[in-house]
Amino acid sequence: MICKRSTVRRTAAVAIASTAALVLAACGGDADNADSSGHNGHGAGSSSASASASASASNTARGKHNSADVAFAQGMIPHHRQAVEMADLAEGRARSAEVKKLAADIKKAQDPEIKTLSGWLTSWGEDVPAKGGMDHSMHDTGAMMTAEEMTELENASGTAFDTAFLKMMIKHHEGAVTMAKTEQADGASAAAVKLAGQIVTAQSTEIDQMNRLLGKS
Repeated sequence: MICKRSTVRRTAAVAIASTAALVLAACGGDADNADSSGHNGHGAGSSSASASASASASNTARGKHNSADVAFAQGMIPHHRQAVEMADLAEGRARSAEVKKLAADIKKAQDPEIKTLSGWLTSWGEDVPAKGGMDHSMHDTGAMMTAEEMTELENASGTAFDTAFLKMMIKHHEGAVTMAKTEQADGASAAAVKLAGQIVTAQSTEIDQMNRLLGKS
C-alpha cells in the first residue's frame, strides 16, 4: 500500500509539474507576444506620428495663402535681385565708405529673403521668376530701375556713383515699401505678411539713412 501511495504521489507530482510548465510556457508566450505587440504598437504609433508630423510640416509649408501673397513673392524676387545687382556695383565704384557699407547691408538682407520667397512659391505650387526676368510693368511705378538707369549706374564712379546709387536706391526702396504695404493689407499668409512688415521697417529706415547721406533732412 505504501508503495502504491508513493507511486501515486510521484505520478501526481509529475502531472502537477508538467501542468505548471505548460502554464509557465503559455504565460511566457503571452508575455513575449504582449512585449512584441507593445513594440509593434509603439513602432506603428511612431510611424503614424511621423507621418502626421510630415503632413503637418507639409501643410505648414504650403500654408494658407492667396493671390496677393503670390503676387508679393513673384514681384519682390526680381525687385530684390535688382537691388542686389545695384549693391554689387558699389564695391568697385563707390567712393563713400558709408555707401559701400549700406550696399553690403542691402545685399546681406535681401539675398536670404529671395531664397525665402522662392521657397514659399515652390511650396505653393507657383512659378519662381526666372533669373534675368524683370517685371517691366513695375518700371512706371518706380519699383524697378530701367535698363537705361542701370547702365547709367554701371558707367558712374566715385562721388557721381554715390549720388546716383543713393537716388536710385531710394526710389527702389520706396517701390518695395509700397509692394510690402499692399501685402500687409491683402495677404493671407501670416509668414508673408510678417516679412512684408520687416521690409517696410528696414527699408524705410534705409531710405531715411540715404536721404541723410544726400544731405536731405
